[in-house]
Order: sequence, then C-alpha cells, then structure tokens
Amino acid sequence: MKYDFETVIRRENVGSGKWNEIKDTLGFFPKNVIPFSVADMEFVEAPEIVEGLKQFLDKSVLGYAQPTIAFKEAAKSWLSRRHGWEIDTEWIRDTPGVINGFFTAVKAFTQEGEGVMLMTPVYYPMYAAVTRHNRVLVENKLIRMGDTYEIDFTDFETKAKDPNTKLLILCSPHNPSGRVWRREELERIGRICLENHVLVVSDEIHFDIVSPGYKHIPFASLSPEFAMNTITCTAPSKTFNLAGLQTALAIIPNPELRQKFYEEQQKDDGNPKCNILGLEGCRIAYTKCEEWLEQVKAVIEHNRQIIITFLAREFPQIQVMKLEGTYLLWIDFNALGIECHELAHLLREKAHLFFDEGYIFGEDGAGFERWNLACPTKYVEEGLERLKMVLNSVLKKGE
Repeated sequence: MKYDFETVIRRENVGSGKWNEIKDTLGFFPKNVIPFSVADMEFVEAPEIVEGLKQFLDKSVLGYAQPTIAFKEAAKSWLSRRHGWEIDTEWIRDTPGVINGFFTAVKAFTQEGEGVMLMTPVYYPMYAAVTRHNRVLVENKLIRMGDTYEIDFTDFETKAKDPNTKLLILCSPHNPSGRVWRREELERIGRICLENHVLVVSDEIHFDIVSPGYKHIPFASLSPEFAMNTITCTAPSKTFNLAGLQTALAIIPNPELRQKFYEEQQKDDGNPKCNILGLEGCRIAYTKCEEWLEQVKAVIEHNRQIIITFLAREFPQIQVMKLEGTYLLWIDFNALGIECHELAHLLREKAHLFFDEGYIFGEDGAGFERWNLACPTKYVEEGLERLKMVLNSVLKKGE
C-alpha cells in the first residue's frame, strides 16, 4: 500500500479523549492496552492533510475564521463525486460537530415535551439530545433478523402519526448496527415523515465508509420534497480521522429551516465558529485524499474478515452482525451467558481490551460489544488472542 496503516501510535497523556477514557476507567494506562472503543482511527494521518496544514500554517494568520468558498466548493464536489448528490453551497451551515448539529436541530425545531423519534439501539449522544432538552423520547426499536436489523415500519408509522412526534433523528448509515438503509426504506421513511409533518435530521457522518456491495444514499437526495424537510449533518471527521479539528456541515436546502437553525446556533452558542484548521483540513481531505480513503476501506474490510474467521472457528456461538457501513463491528456475546457488565470488566481488567459496551446504545444493546476496525491489523490479531484467552478461562470455569 502507498500509505502507512501499520504504525502503532500510543496516545496516552496527549489529550486523546479516547485514550483518556481508558485511564479514567482503570486509573492508569496499561502498557499493552488496545483501544477498540471510541470511533476515531488509530492510523497515521493522511500525509496530504498533514503537509497541507503545515503549508497553510506557513502563510496564514490564525484569527477568527469563516467558511471559505473553497471549503464549500470542496464539500459540494465531494458530495457530487462520491454520493451523486448535487447541492448548492448556500445550503451549507458550518457547525463544530455533527453532535452539535443535531443538538441544535432538536432545540430549534421542537419544544419541551414534544417527541423526538430514534431508531434504537442507536448512537448514544442522540438520547442525550432528547433528554437533556426535556423532549420526549419516541423509541422505534429495530427488529433483529439474524445477523442484521430491519425497521419496524408499523411501529414507525404509528409513532409518526402521533401529533406530538415532531422530529426524527435518522442515523444513516446506522450506528451501531452497521445497516446501510436501502432506497426503498429511505423513501418509505420520507413519505411517512412528510405525511405526518415530522422533520428529518439525518446524521450521515459515516457515509463515506461503506462495505463492498453496498451504497449509501443521502436521504435528502431522494427528492426535492424530502430535501425541503431534511437537515443533513455530516463531516470529514470519521472519513479522515479529523474529529479533533471540530468541523462539520449542516446541509439545509430549505431556507426557512436554514435561517431558524442559524438563529438557534446564535442563541445558545453565541459564537459557534469552526476551527480554522478544521475548515482547511476538510478542504484538503475532500480534494486530495480519495486514494487514502480507498486504502483505509480495504484495511477495514481485511480486519473485519480476520475477526469473522477467527470467531467462527473459536467461538461460533458469538454472532457478528453484518457490516454494511461504518467501521464499527457490532458483535453479540449474549450466547456465552456472561452478564454484560461482567463481560466489560473481564475484557478491560484481564485483557486490557477496550470496546464500546453495547448497553450504552440502549437496552437492546446489552451483551453486545462495538469493535472499532479502523486500526492496524496487528491490533486486531493481538486483540483476538487476548479475547480467546479471557473467554476460555471463564467458560472453562463454568463447565
């Protein structure tokens, strides 16, 4: 490969949120810890981004920043080339993160006591967007179908028809299940929401990481009517591991929604500007880093295959859910009969393996672990051996 995806970079004591969670949990950094948790990558950054930002620093003043035409044009071109979605640059509102985006949308377009629908189990900050703002959680539980999930459309439509349900936060691709929603599924969601005056906020932050044989469809690209009822939140942060640069996009074709979103940003955040290096990093990524992305996707798929093969051989009772999109593998350990908090304790304390525990994504995630595949393959191989050691020691005791 042209790029380096094998160098291991330890990130203790450098301000890494992902690694600091390890220290907060254990009280120290184990020398042999392997982090498969928070969704940022353990890869060396794309050199085009690193070198581009160095050049930018050589000639720039780091004052207050606003999105440039070049930044918006880069995003527009990316969406067209990679996803077939033609947008107007006027639709783009910058926001420091996708979480900021859907938090702002909940505050702007719902009132206290009104309902916000989530398709669960789901990315845990979405619950916070509802509960912290005193909205009512409207839970549309996904239906488990073997190694995948389907939408319960009967329940979805019933809840959308409730006049108190005002907004849907759509996770697409879905985190943690790994589903990439089909066109017909998205169209059905869109029709139901339009008919019942439910606004759609579509979190598409993982839209560039899709497994072979699958295709992500931006929800708002399906029809002009859907676009006018949608706020799309996305970012280069998952695709190019730029979360620390705090730059995301809220793409809002409807001018009235766009203005209201902006007013809400100003109301609570006061000065919600993105990082000047984030804006430039996004521009560089979207114009110069497609080859890097394709190689990242190949590593992710390779890591997935290693895990599937290993677990099928060593622990066939563990079910690995089908990964259609994201770099986050959703794995069901329930058949082992180990209580979910005990499982987490064993993996962290005995094996120094850190996953995101399934229960943080909702009650239906209990007994699952979410495995971050965006890491050097040697991490995956070592992690599997430690997993085998710990699980075998526990299972043999229970015989």
